[in-house]
Amino acid sequence: MSPQPTRYLSGVQPSGRLHLGNYFGAIQNHIRLQDQGECLYFIANYHSLTSLHDAQALRKYTFDVAADYLALGLDPNKALLFRQSDVPEVTELSWILSTVTGMGLMERAHSYKDKVTKGIAPTLGLFYYPTLMAADILIYQSDKVPVGQDQIQHIEMCRDMAGYFNNTFKKNVFKLPEGILSATPKVTGLTGGKMSKSDEASVIPIFGEPGEMKKRIMSIVTDSKGVAEPKDPETNVIYLLYQLVATADETASMADAFRKGGMGYGDAKKLLLAKLEETFGGEKREKRKKMDEKPELVEDVLLEGAKKVRKIVAPTMEQVYEAVGIPSSQIKKRLLD
Repeated sequence: MSPQPTRYLSGVQPSGRLHLGNYFGAIQNHIRLQDQGECLYFIANYHSLTSLHDAQALRKYTFDVAADYLALGLDPNKALLFRQSDVPEVTELSWILSTVTGMGLMERAHSYKDKVTKGIAPTLGLFYYPTLMAADILIYQSDKVPVGQDQIQHIEMCRDMAGYFNNTFKKNVFKLPEGILSATPKVTGLTGGKMSKSDEASVIPIFGEPGEMKKRIMSIVTDSKGVAEPKDPETNVIYLLYQLVATADETASMADAFRKGGMGYGDAKKLLLAKLEETFGGEKREKRKKMDEKPELVEDVLLEGAKKVRKIVAPTMEQVYEAVGIPSSQIKKRLLD
């Protein structure tokens, strides 16, 4: 019997336009993995409710995430793309996990403290976030979970919760997933810090229109050094972004020109803008625009993905029901007949 393929699971919040940080920190890796194993990618619209309370915006961003993924190369025949809310068993499992998870573990979550410090309301949902994330991962019996550095603790908490459940109910229902980091876990934003949806001024949208892209790149703040003066590329936002989209030779050439002197910031910005257009413009941008014209095609992908993953979820939840003493889904279904 041939071994089962590795199952990869990851999600992205629809809380704003996807940007270069999302692409190089996650999406690029997600698309690469679709040729290496069984990939399940969900749009985490429930998670977005911890910071986004605008129904129209949530619907738009959810569509945009799906359309962006498809335009960037996600193949629905290789990877399943679906909405978190289309799999209601996830929230059911999150409650069950919460009944065996200690408050001490939740109180140690640094992500909660970081987000509250940044001004996000300290709601119960934000505090509960790691439990819902654990349910997202465990319900699909995921093997590997591609995440950013800031989510590694949540993977550890997920493994703890799986252990709590298995030990409490004396049944090995859940496997322990492994978190894996992408090659580029952090992308520098236009303002010098991490590129983040929460700081609109820092982002370069993946599919921004040429005019907007030019305005954003040209707005990068630089020091007052002249063209002929040597500059340190490693502290230069233009160079840090350029190396994401340029070839190794092109990157080395810009770095050398900065160090020796002779590369002005204006010329460097033009080179960066050209590489961004080469990477995300042309056919990819046109493909993305066509999805706006036929949103039903994107919806079909999401619904088909949800149907398929719910078949994956069913046997896991049957084990959960059996372990805790809740009537099986077949018995519950009789209530609807």
